[in-house]
Amino acid sequence: MTEITRRNALKLMSATFVAGAAVSMLPKMAFSAGTITVLNWQGYGTDEAWSIKAFQEATGIEVVHDYYSSEAEMLTKLRTNPGTYDLVVLNAARCAQAMAEDLISPIDYAKVPNIASVAANLRSNENFNKDGVGYAVPWVWGLTAIAMREGLPKADSYAVFGDPAYKGRVGLQDDAVGAIAAAALLTGQDMNNPKDLDLVKETLKGFKPNVKLLWSTEDQWNKSFAAKEFDVAMYWSGGAVRSRRVSKLPVDFVVPKEGGIGWVDGLGIPVGAPNAEGAHAFANWMIDPKFYVEWATKAGAPASANTAAMESLPADDLSRQIHKPEYIANMSIMSALPDDRREAFNNLWQEVKAFYAE
Repeated sequence: MTEITRRNALKLMSATFVAGAAVSMLPKMAFSAGTITVLNWQGYGTDEAWSIKAFQEATGIEVVHDYYSSEAEMLTKLRTNPGTYDLVVLNAARCAQAMAEDLISPIDYAKVPNIASVAANLRSNENFNKDGVGYAVPWVWGLTAIAMREGLPKADSYAVFGDPAYKGRVGLQDDAVGAIAAAALLTGQDMNNPKDLDLVKETLKGFKPNVKLLWSTEDQWNKSFAAKEFDVAMYWSGGAVRSRRVSKLPVDFVVPKEGGIGWVDGLGIPVGAPNAEGAHAFANWMIDPKFYVEWATKAGAPASANTAAMESLPADDLSRQIHKPEYIANMSIMSALPDDRREAFNNLWQEVKAFYAE
């Protein structure tokens, strides 16, 4: 899952402020001026007005945006508008698809010096690389795992969803890909391509006595948790930050021994980019610790792929506390699903939900 709600939440949480940014926020390197066109979700980091202003003042490069409302639309725009975009934000799974279709170009890491402190296993993820060449700069990440009411023993496994101690006290996300990923990891399988779907199905059915709620939105999760309808649930990391910071809910976020269900968004340069030099400079700006701390603390942001950026956050910052660096090492990252596998996942989940309703 690409957790689109994290972007909606950023728009809701954004605050108007002016950053005291200057040339010092950028590495001392030569920049080409001109304009770059960025393709992204609206309100998702790259179009923060204070950041664009500071970047232009430091480099002479003007940043303009075009937006998409779905990742399918993003790919269509890349296919049908060659030579239009200089930088594109794309999820790791969609990056693999863009690479396969020759829609994005290799990254010249020498022009992105901040890449040096990006987590190595994000940079080397197969979704961002082809034939040993990197095609995107890992930018931000998050994961789905387990949320528990504070004071309860912290679970060490997705098996908690079937623990008799939580009969009628579990909330699962109503999402085929996420539910199957949790059950696949619990049964020792590749969450992107589990070979034994029957075992996944029986594992999910085994949670039935405990499942109180299938939730769909962060708002629904917050209201149901506040009403004490459940104590243990699947939840995403960014949601846990917002639930604690904004809604003041007593939530513990736990990543079990099987690892989290991870997502990563990257910054790619489309084939035929008119200003690839400027795009590299802007990608470097997006993972700069000074930029990230401003974005994260003033507006709210996902976790940075740059470990130096995360370490620059205040020690008591909730996002830093929840997005621990060790979670990157053992999380599985969502990959693109072929249509037939996605259909199989959806059919399995519909059968499980019907079983829950009996």
